[in-house]
Amino acid sequence: MAKTAAAPSSQPAVAAFEQSLDELEQLVARMEHGDMSLDDSLAAFERGVALYRQCQGALDQAELRVRKLLDPEAPDSAEPFAADPP
Repeated sequence: MAKTAAAPSSQPAVAAFEQSLDELEQLVARMEHGDMSLDDSLAAFERGVALYRQCQGALDQAELRVRKLLDPEAPDSAEPFAADPP
């Protein structure tokens, strides 16, 4: 029952992360194209930094939630995930 209650609250956060990441990718592609004015490039860079910080914050929160699930009594002592070998 707790699973269904947690899903709706986490869904907007996931959607917001994905939307921010998508916007960041589009912004980078536009900047790489090289046809933006200096003012537009600076504004795009500022927006990109803000989007990056939003995404990083969302990832940090997700990691904290996972750590709490792994060891609710001591989330700081939980071992980080090991990357799967290629």
